[in-house]
Amino acid sequence: MSEQNEAALRQAIVVAARSMNGLGINHGTSGNVSVRWGDGLLITPSGLPYEQMSADDVVCLAMDGSFDHPLVPSTEWRIHRDILEKRPDVNAVVHAHPIHCTAFAMCRQDIPAVHYMIAAAGGPTIRCSGYATFGTPELSELALEALEDRACCLLANHGMIATGPSLSKALWLAVELETLCRQYAVALQVGRPHVLSDEEIARNVEKFKAYGPRPKT
Repeated sequence: MSEQNEAALRQAIVVAARSMNGLGINHGTSGNVSVRWGDGLLITPSGLPYEQMSADDVVCLAMDGSFDHPLVPSTEWRIHRDILEKRPDVNAVVHAHPIHCTAFAMCRQDIPAVHYMIAAAGGPTIRCSGYATFGTPELSELALEALEDRACCLLANHGMIATGPSLSKALWLAVELETLCRQYAVALQVGRPHVLSDEEIARNVEKFKAYGPRPKT
């Protein structure tokens, strides 16, 4: 793995972090982004405004939580590390506090299959985890439970997590999750949303294996 590849990943993390506010999935510096790298991960630093962040500010974190950088990693580094450690299918993690996702997380509600796009999550529901203090091992354990057989989840009274085989896929899923939560919130005001069957979602999960952003060839 070359220094050039690492530099490209660092820059991609900066671009993704800066884009989250414009995409409507984050406000301020509350979100964080990570990508698998070597035997560890690259992750956004804690508390640094994205518009001030450079590729050199991205922290290289070992799986034991150690790092050699003047900046400290995101306070949610444990979630990123534990997901990447336990889920070999995941190469990138996006965590943020978008308005509609967080509203349902505050109510500790799962999102049911009210739209076929929920198949992007990998199953017929988007689970909301239990609650634990931010940055703790307990929160990581709860997040992993909510992410079992899923690509994204809500965190009780906190926010959301989206994962992917690439950073572009994880960021795309984060936007889709917030869109779905926003649509569901409006539908609840209109009436009683109809929930699609597990069988229908299973068909869509299969179709979604070839769906989503892909590089231009």
